[in-house]
Amino acid sequence: MAFETLMSFFIASVLLALAPGPDNIFVLTHSVIRGREAGLAVVMGLCTGLLVHTTLVALGVAVIFQTAGWAFTVLKTAGAAYLLYLAWQALTAKPVSLAGGSASRPSFAWSYRRGIIMNLTNPKVSLFFLAFMPQFVTPASVDITQQIMVLGGLFIVATIIVFGSMALMAAKLSHVFRRSPRVQSGLNKLAALVFVGLAMHLLLFGQV
Repeated sequence: MAFETLMSFFIASVLLALAPGPDNIFVLTHSVIRGREAGLAVVMGLCTGLLVHTTLVALGVAVIFQTAGWAFTVLKTAGAAYLLYLAWQALTAKPVSLAGGSASRPSFAWSYRRGIIMNLTNPKVSLFFLAFMPQFVTPASVDITQQIMVLGGLFIVATIIVFGSMALMAAKLSHVFRRSPRVQSGLNKLAALVFVGLAMHLLLFGQV
């Protein structure tokens, strides 16, 4: 895969990880209430779940591209529609209260398992992978599965960097999120703009 493609995907992955959503809100909340160690455990659990999703998408996308050329157009359209759906969700999301004080801190394994379960039981993750990753794949290539696995690895690295940083900083920034719904509202609007931009670029140019 071209270096420019990999870098574009990595940058896009970082931006998407930064966009407010259920996973990073969960990481922030868990880190604030349970502590940094528990937050990092959740991050590792989420990334373990991403390994499963990456494998499933790699196998599924390989079959789709190798058996039907028109499937790429269908996938592109579905991907754009889903990105617009994410934009609407971000735009209409209400600020989340992180108040609640300190709670008993669970073991690393407990938080890790919770992260895995949350990721694997979230159907939106699979749909997002199916809509986002294939746009960076070369359909004519014979190593589609390998391409998806490489992209999945980059996505996981981006997730560790962004979510890990959120977990480490959550305790220091928790008062901002608890006391300023305006901050959350601004981040949600920014996320909506990002998703709309990705959707439009996907429809117009065939890739994000």
